[in-house]
Amino acid sequence: MDDTRAVRVLAGYDGSLPAGAAIDAGAMLLPSGRAWIITCWTAPFADEALRRHLRDRQTGLHELDAAIEREGAADAEHVAAMGVTLARAAGWACEPVIEQTYGGVGYAIADLAEKLDADVVVVGSRGLGGAPAVLGSVSDVVAHSTPRPVLVVPHPLLTDERADLTGGPVLVGWDGSPGAQLALDAAQKLFAGRPTILAAVTDDAVAPPTAAHEFLRLHAHGGHLTPGRAVAEALASAARRRHAAVVVVGSRGHSAPREILLGSAAMATLHHAHRPVLVVHDAHDR
Repeated sequence: MDDTRAVRVLAGYDGSLPAGAAIDAGAMLLPSGRAWIITCWTAPFADEALRRHLRDRQTGLHELDAAIEREGAADAEHVAAMGVTLARAAGWACEPVIEQTYGGVGYAIADLAEKLDADVVVVGSRGLGGAPAVLGSVSDVVAHSTPRPVLVVPHPLLTDERADLTGGPVLVGWDGSPGAQLALDAAQKLFAGRPTILAAVTDDAVAPPTAAHEFLRLHAHGGHLTPGRAVAEALASAARRRHAAVVVVGSRGHSAPREILLGSAAMATLHHAHRPVLVVHDAHDR
């Protein structure tokens, strides 16, 4: 990313409260952003309420398919316009992008992030903790399938968590690995001007890269937790204590084994930090 230009943001919007909250939080964390607000829709399915309404008015299958195509696109344009209104009210300069998809929305967003050369992708999450936390959610798919940094904003944010977005520091998971260094570099570029705290959750003698940042040495109390979850809980606890605006993690590192495409520690942090999490992929993923 060129420091002389605005941060190029791709934000997903589907008309839901979590998506709107993600735009609001993203604008607070990235006030210099210029955004594309992307709305995806899948033909010939569109919205179920829209299909029912059209079935009452169309007599033939061909006419119904054409109507769904036409009205689905118009509905997506309306939703995208609402997202643009929210984004502009939050302070972003932005424009809509409507994408017709025939597969997963998460993959479409990831593909557009590459085509538009976005610096960061912003998506909302409906709260990924617990049993429903599976790889099928849009935010998970985006985080797994794009090499661009992905900012996942949980919903809902509590009052104190939202207040931390304004001036809170950036907490970066640190283990001395190349992935952690990439995460730190991305944090400094995207959140320039905010204080940075490096948090090491490891028993090894890990040291900060320089003395320019505050350094915390945390201990993971695993108990019955997996190693990745224990690291995530330690980072989440430190983020609450230090009123961090965002937690930044690399997708690979020394803290826990790599699982599927994201390291287990990064994925667990994404699901349990209860505040915005930026996932930064390493050079392998790029």
